[in-house]
Amino acid sequence: MNKIDLDGRSAVVTGGAQGIGLAVAERFLQSGASVAIWDANPLRLSAAQSELAGKGRVEVMTCDVTQEDSIGAAADATETRLGKIDILVNNAGITGPNGPVWDYPISDMRRVIDVNLIGVILCLRAVVPGMVTRNYGRIVNMSSIGGKEGSPNAGVYCASKAAVMALTKSLGKELAGTNVLANCVAPAAVPTAIFEQMTEKHIAWMLSKIPMGRFGKVEEIAALVAWLASEDCSFSTGATFDISGGRATY
Repeated sequence: MNKIDLDGRSAVVTGGAQGIGLAVAERFLQSGASVAIWDANPLRLSAAQSELAGKGRVEVMTCDVTQEDSIGAAADATETRLGKIDILVNNAGITGPNGPVWDYPISDMRRVIDVNLIGVILCLRAVVPGMVTRNYGRIVNMSSIGGKEGSPNAGVYCASKAAVMALTKSLGKELAGTNVLANCVAPAAVPTAIFEQMTEKHIAWMLSKIPMGRFGKVEEIAALVAWLASEDCSFSTGATFDISGGRATY
């Protein structure tokens, strides 16, 4: 494993108690960062803290990214415990159920948009001003290859992830005069608990679209995120980085 230098940095990973977020948190710890995991599930947070024990400094905060007050409390607690927030990984997300756009339940539609898009915006509002004041920050927003290409029976999810890409492009331009960089990662499917929200038919369809013939690994996504979160990433902002096993075509 290549060593990414994050010594002395403090990072927040939303939805970091499992899956890609947990792998990112572990990779950050291996790279020398202190990590605050924000997650809505207290039981998973406790399990994640136990799993990462002894690997570096980890703080956990119960946080609902759809609620501004919850995010504000988590941000205040993080800055109190870790002193600052240098890195923000907006990883929290849900797929919602599979189904056609015209028959998609309104309550599920709003929930997907709230978590996947509004949650990112609210976290940015809480963290970016401090980064700008300190003249340093790295932001990584988690999107999906579905946000580029669209996937049948996942239209709302894909729309939310496409919006995250557009948001990141705008954010990168807004922050270009600072030392705060914002980029986006667009993975193809990675087997995590999020698969539990999908049908077997949809999972098989996603696999069929990956030329390498396999799903991604959480460790592979974490390696890319770690570089984007480092000082070595110094001339990329507002960009989307595909990690798709060859699925991405543009």
